[in-house]
Amino acid sequence: MITSKKILDYLNELYPDARCELVYTKDYELLMATVLSAQCTDKRVNMVTKELFNKYDLEGLAKADLKDIEKIIRPVGSFTRKAYYLKNIAQDLLANSQGIVPNNRDYLESLPGVGRKTCNVVLANIYNVPAIAVDTHVNRVAKRLLLSLEEDSVLEVEKKLMAFFPRKYWGRVHHQLVLFGRYKCKSLKPECADCKLQKDCNYYKKLKR
Repeated sequence: MITSKKILDYLNELYPDARCELVYTKDYELLMATVLSAQCTDKRVNMVTKELFNKYDLEGLAKADLKDIEKIIRPVGSFTRKAYYLKNIAQDLLANSQGIVPNNRDYLESLPGVGRKTCNVVLANIYNVPAIAVDTHVNRVAKRLLLSLEEDSVLEVEKKLMAFFPRKYWGRVHHQLVLFGRYKCKSLKPECADCKLQKDCNYYKKLKR
């Protein structure tokens, strides 16, 4: 059975300096960028947020015309809904949190468009809260390595990963698993040939049958 040490050693070898690939300079920018990243690549989000945050600060977003926000964020998909999220998040932060993204999971998850994954990303990166955010890449890797069951929900995957990896590594291993799933253990055409985890990978075993 695969051990957490084996996975961590390999991920440390591949991604010793793993970090969030979303570009941000302010706490609310990370929150909004993560909301925009749903069903979209970080690369595309970064292109959009560069223009968005150059044009608007938090107060500007709270007052902006939704059509103007939609026009800028159109490339990320679901732009009508996401524009509504951004404007309302800006208004809520200003009205209820002095414009600051607080270290408060209940409050953050009450914001439109902010679910558990987004909250985990924000709290881990801004406040170093131990957390594992399960996105599509982390979910795929966990199931291929049999760290969770195929039918598990993302919350069940998160709980199993937190039980599997030591708490002190949660923040870093989250970023490493994202990068591993994004660039090596890809959904289509994963790079299995030189992967040091192939003997423990259910996907690879099926591939070799």
